[in-house]
Order: sequence, then structure tokens, then C-alpha cells
Amino acid sequence: MNAAPADQIRLLDVQDLDVRLQQLAHKRRSLPEHAEIESLTKDHTQLRDLLVAAQTEESDTAREQTKAEQDVDQVRQRAARDQQRLDSGAVTSPKDLENLQREIASLAKRQGDLEDIVLEVMERIESVQERVRELTDRVSSVQSKIDDATARRDAALEEIDGEVATVTKEREVIAGTIPVDLLKLYDKLREQQGGIGAAKLYQRTCQGCRQELSITDFNDVRAAAPDTVVRCENCRRILVRTAESGL
Repeated sequence: MNAAPADQIRLLDVQDLDVRLQQLAHKRRSLPEHAEIESLTKDHTQLRDLLVAAQTEESDTAREQTKAEQDVDQVRQRAARDQQRLDSGAVTSPKDLENLQREIASLAKRQGDLEDIVLEVMERIESVQERVRELTDRVSSVQSKIDDATARRDAALEEIDGEVATVTKEREVIAGTIPVDLLKLYDKLREQQGGIGAAKLYQRTCQGCRQELSITDFNDVRAAAPDTVVRCENCRRILVRTAESGL
């Protein structure tokens, strides 16, 4: 393949821009905010699960408290009715009076037991409510950190994408001046050779594989016509000759 020396040198400019695009793609993937957001999101999910569990416990305990208080009210109302009957003098039979007094005493004990249950449930609900408040604050705090990291990530991505657009446009302009067959060979080699399709020959050394050319290979390059597209015998990349090649 033949190509004007100027076209071959412009190929190095395209290569530099392709390397820059690779660097920007790596930078985009490797932003520290990605890992930060992932870690924070895991924390947020775990805390949300704990909060939902605590809220469920709070709701269940509140229903338990309501039920216990209703039981106390029922016993209190029954005891009040019995006391009213006792005080009214409507019950005159000694046996009935004894039974009524015994029931009032039993209800008083039952009321005391139920009130103890209410107090115990109230203590538990205060504890779980504190837990809900704590978890709510922690969820909010982590969410704020996620929002901050996301904003920083988006700003960094916007900056990177802006540079990618600029470099891509510059590459398009330069690539448009290079013969199609030469550019096609370069792109093929770049895909095969880890992103480097063309390299400068600098003082007998290929800047693509960093290997020094043998005397024979170097003499072959020296003898090649200026418009001949030469390849490195070590890595097979396009070898671009410049004033620094030492020829």
C-alpha cells in the first residue's frame, strides 16, 4: 500500500486522538462516584428495609396498644356497673352480695393486670418509635449523600462527554483527509492491537511495541520509498517515518 508521507503523518494525529478517546472512555467508567453511589445505594436499601420492618412493628404495636386499652375500658365499665349495683342496694341476698363483691375484686385485679400490659406495650412502642425516627434520619442522610455523589458524577460525565464530542469532531476532520484504504487498514490494526494501529518510528524503535528494529529491518525501512506504507516486523502496526526516525 502507498500513501503520501503527509497522509501517513496525519495518521499519527488520528492515533493520538483515538488514544485520547480511549482514555476518556476509561475515565468515564472509572469515576470514583460510580463506586461511591453503588456503595451508598446498598446502604440505603438495607436501611430502607430496616425502616420498613420498624414501621411495621410500630403499626402492629400500636394496634396491640389499642386492643389492650379497649380491654381495660371494658373491664373498668363492667366493674363500674357492678359497683353501681352494689351501691344501689338492689342486691339484698347475702350470697348474691358475696358473689358481686368477689366479681368486683376479680375485675379490679384483671384491670390491674391489663393496665400493666398497656404500660408494657407503651414502653415498647416508645422504643420502636425512637427506632423509626433514627432509621428515618439515617435513610435521609444516606439519600442526601447519594444525591450529592450523583450530582458530582453527572457534572463529571458532562465534562467528559463534552471533551469526547470535541475530540470526536477533530478526529472526523483529520480522518476525512486520509485515504480511505489507509484509514481502513489503520482501523483494522487498531482493533487487533489494543487500540494502537499506527506508531512512530523513533531512532530505530517502534513506539507501538517499543521494540528496536533489527539492522536488516531498519535498512529495509530506510530503502523503502517515502510513499510506501511500512509495517513493524514485530507488532505489524503501521510504522510512520518522521524526521526523528534516524533514517
